Amino acid sequence: MKRWMKRTLFGLFGASLIIGALSACSGHHSHHGWNMSAEDQTKFKTKMVDRVGSKLDLNEDQKKRLGIVADKLQEQRLALMGKTTDPRADLVALIAGSKFDAEKAQGMINEKTGAINSKSPEVLAAFGDFYDHLTPEQQTKVRDFMNKKRGWGNRG
Repeated sequence: MKRWMKRTLFGLFGASLIIGALSACSGHHSHHGWNMSAEDQTKFKTKMVDRVGSKLDLNEDQKKRLGIVADKLQEQRLALMGKTTDPRADLVALIAGSKFDAEKAQGMINEKTGAINSKSPEVLAAFGDFYDHLTPEQQTKVRDFMNKKRGWGNRG
């Protein structure tokens, strides 16, 4: 398989993993979006670790490992954001002139792909470490959760 295709597939996998993990953990907290303060991020992480910890009956070591997964996801999220404070404004800038700025768009894609390529191994290693330290019963609960369409927070 060609290198660019591998990188593209790896990038898409990493992005979908991150988006899936963040949306699965965020529940109704999506109003904070990408602009959470450091204090909000800490509160969210604590709440997420406590919630998942209670659902899976995690011990302290497992909660610590889950916290590391959350930290790595946050690092990757920040790397994906890059220097951007307003992603919408960046996209609007691509069509500000009479022609679409393809070079700038490609630069944005390269930046995001680079962030995925550099941070995904850390996220995967942290999640693998967390998952490998779960009991077989806890792993079954995780698999069951992943097989459900709405997860634990189903209010529908």
